[in-house]
Amino acid sequence: MTPQQTLRQVNELTEALVGLSLSNEQNFPATHGNTNTAFEITVSTAAGMSVALKNVAYRDIYGELEKARCFNIKMLDGALISLRYRFRAGVICEHSLSYFPSPDLEHFQNEPEIYLEDEIYADVIARNIVPFPVRFDFSDDTAKFVDVHHPYSHLTLGQYENCRIPVGSPLGPLAFGGFILRNFYNTAFRKYSEKIPASKLAFANTITANERMIPHVLCGV
Repeated sequence: MTPQQTLRQVNELTEALVGLSLSNEQNFPATHGNTNTAFEITVSTAAGMSVALKNVAYRDIYGELEKARCFNIKMLDGALISLRYRFRAGVICEHSLSYFPSPDLEHFQNEPEIYLEDEIYADVIARNIVPFPVRFDFSDDTAKFVDVHHPYSHLTLGQYENCRIPVGSPLGPLAFGGFILRNFYNTAFRKYSEKIPASKLAFANTITANERMIPHVLCGV
């Protein structure tokens, strides 16, 4: 995927979630640099994202991100979706794709009858749900890469420092959006699946033979 194709997908994902009324707040992407040299796709409030790496309570991380409006999309249940891509000479060199659910779902779970008719809430009203963040990271930095232990592309669940589940390749915006919708908003995903954009475009594989021998994630797009 090229920088232009990636930027187009970020816009398509944002427009689709707004159009389907699954998002009530959003920041359209901001870009920096030149697509032929160094190019970044982010949001104008991205400086606040560093809080996500701090050793503080998840509720505080979420609160700071929300206050700084450091997200591309805020879902109706309060979840924050953030996408950042960096390219070098037209080739992806880094990305960070994050899903930060609201740490407080009690108002949904205490009065579920209010939300039962709205598809966006159908998957968050169960009392046994535990909100946790999801992050897909990619870096082509060979100094950071350690086969199996620190894959080029990996999935982190719940902010665990050493949780790095190998991923087959960098993830495109529509593939990431589809992953979040399918797994965390499945009721809405099934209802609106024909209206949620998808793509056959993909980044090159980066997973190693050793990483394929352990549980991993493969993404076709």
